[in-house]
Amino acid sequence: MSDRKDVVIIGAGPAGIQAAIHAVRKKCDVLLLGRIERSALYSAHVENYACVEGVKSGQELLEAGISQVQRFGGALMEDDVLKVHQNERGFSLDLEGGSTVATRTIIFANGTARKKLKVPGEKEFFGRGVSYCVDCDANFYRNTTVAVVGNASAAIDGALTLTGYASKVYLVSRELGASPDLVNKLEESSVESVTGTWVEEIQGEDAVQTLLLEDGKQLTLDGVFIELGAKGAMELALELGIQLDLDTMSHIEINKKTKTNVAGVYAAGDITGHPYQMAKAVGEGCIAGMEAANFAKKQKRKEA
Repeated sequence: MSDRKDVVIIGAGPAGIQAAIHAVRKKCDVLLLGRIERSALYSAHVENYACVEGVKSGQELLEAGISQVQRFGGALMEDDVLKVHQNERGFSLDLEGGSTVATRTIIFANGTARKKLKVPGEKEFFGRGVSYCVDCDANFYRNTTVAVVGNASAAIDGALTLTGYASKVYLVSRELGASPDLVNKLEESSVESVTGTWVEEIQGEDAVQTLLLEDGKQLTLDGVFIELGAKGAMELALELGIQLDLDTMSHIEINKKTKTNVAGVYAAGDITGHPYQMAKAVGEGCIAGMEAANFAKKQKRKEA
């Protein structure tokens, strides 16, 4: 895509969908990035949401929301974001499929939960060789041997990033589920792919030393990066210098208008903290969509 969007929303859960609906109804060019099955709501059931009678499946509600976004004129791309950049005209996002999207504003609505491997040694060695953020911790693993575990775009992108730091990088995956462009980059890199297997245990004494795989292989290494799914909100926010909540360091700090400390960047939903409820996500999404649309319109007037 070469045309510049007014609003790009990262995350297709209730916060992102509501933000898209409000932004597009303000006559903005809106792009929603994400897959509804990645939302925490997708496999849930809802019975405590105002004006919705009975029990509704999360999948049903999300599909209805996407239909609304598209009916009002918004676009949906089921693509992961790999990098976010700020420039004099706004922002650009590098996508898994190899394209770049330019936009005047960004709304982060991609949740905050970290998927765990749930294997022995993962909890014990967290911070002592186990990490969930390549962009945060890569510098600590210069000239070492590391492994990235995951099947999707975040794992591949993380492994490629680590080749600039570590002396040896493994990528452990059952089956890679990413775009051909990203897989090609992986195949052309120095990363050693270990496919068709998974992690059984993370082993070591004071720190990580060995990764035991289900097929019986053992990888001797210094660090394990767990990257399950798309790149998380924290990593993307870090690239823009967005301020995090000082108490938790795991949520994006916003004001009552859902603004972050970076002009033109907003956040809504679970990524802004408790309570993790659809009602809160939708409310913040509504505000973020309107605020981002207003900001984008002001920018367009300045450009005219």
